[in-house]
Amino acid sequence: MPSTSTTGWSCLAGREYPDIGTGEIPVLGEDFYQQPELRVPAKQSVTIRLDLDELASFKELGAGLRPALREYVQAPQGRRDR
Repeated sequence: MPSTSTTGWSCLAGREYPDIGTGEIPVLGEDFYQQPELRVPAKQSVTIRLDLDELASFKELGAGLRPALREYVQAPQGRRDR
């Protein structure tokens, strides 16, 4: 993969896009920029070992393991299957 962009930015910079509607986008006031807040979710890389049938089951779901884990974590305590 090239380390520099191959996009023709100078060509794009002069164009206007009249069919892109911006009327519904609210105008941001000065107070919006006074105290910006960067929100980066904390993540950590992990390695787990799964049985082949467990892995196959997650692959069949199509969405993968992450959505299943998120659903489990967000479920009320009493609804978690153990």
